[in-house]
Amino acid sequence: MGGVTSSMAAKFAFFPPNPPSYKLVHDDMTGLLLLSPFPHRENVEIMRLPTRRGTEIVAMYVRHPMASSTLLYSHGNAADLGQMYELFIELSIHLRVNLLGYDYSGYGQSSGKPSEQNTYADIEAAFKCLEENYGTKQEDVILYGQSVGSGPTLDLATRLPRLRAIVLHSPILSGVRVMYSVKRTYWFDIYKNIDKIQLVNCPVLIIHEKYEPLWIKGGNHCDLELYPEYIRHLKKFVAAVERSPSHRISTRKSTDQFEPSRKSTDIFDAPRKSTDRREKPRHSTDKPERSKNQSQNVEKLDKLRMSFDQMERSRRSVDCIEKSWKSIDHQLERGRKSVDRLDRIRTG
Repeated sequence: MGGVTSSMAAKFAFFPPNPPSYKLVHDDMTGLLLLSPFPHRENVEIMRLPTRRGTEIVAMYVRHPMASSTLLYSHGNAADLGQMYELFIELSIHLRVNLLGYDYSGYGQSSGKPSEQNTYADIEAAFKCLEENYGTKQEDVILYGQSVGSGPTLDLATRLPRLRAIVLHSPILSGVRVMYSVKRTYWFDIYKNIDKIQLVNCPVLIIHEKYEPLWIKGGNHCDLELYPEYIRHLKKFVAAVERSPSHRISTRKSTDQFEPSRKSTDIFDAPRKSTDRREKPRHSTDKPERSKNQSQNVEKLDKLRMSFDQMERSRRSVDCIEKSWKSIDHQLERGRKSVDRLDRIRTG
């Protein structure tokens, strides 16, 4: 039953935009891979990355000439690179960081299907790209996980002891805990963040509805980046971790700092107002089909809850049986001791 519950939880966790919000175009003149419908920028690179699980994911790298940190961004469960594109550009400009964003397997133009294990392989491929393609050092990386992206973010963080920092944006405790207020971790649960966060030693910023957390008044799970205090607080946090003593005494610097600055006014474009309400319902002309999908999702959630409830009842029944057996054993033991005493009296 646990395997079925885990599979259903995974299906309920991933909602890749359908159709994807962008297309990949190969420019024969330059040999570059472009993200359509967005214009080419000199400081933005689009690439495909192979993963250890056999899929190929799409990633975009935004370069800032003054950057000393690199943000590795794992987006939410209902977005893709096309919807995140403008936000990635703005974050790079305002935070003065390089930024690598990627689509999970089965999202956008990435191959394969989304799953918990695939997202772990996806973020590993993205981090490997930073190390091998851009010479980025672990101590210069800030991991950023939004919503379901907090899962692969924390999983990778547990294996990188020299990270500069982590940002958790509307993070989840675990897959089951999104739907149930449980106090124990079940083996079939997905994204067990509540257990993994204890293994992280670097500074952590939590953005949600200490480094000082950001609680956004009036904000919802999927629109926090639309509030002005979001950029202000995030910029303050990045500046703080860049000034930290461990950063000042570090002699390792990213080779990004030594590459010639590319001439481009693109990175100094005025900030754009984001109209992307990620993880909220998107406009569609196929309303009957959407209603059908929503009904199916509700049915899946109901089945998941029923399965979980049955498991809890079964566990409690087993507990009761075990207690009954212990009580019987105790009574038998008392009876045996009484017989022993009676025998001793008779023989005496």
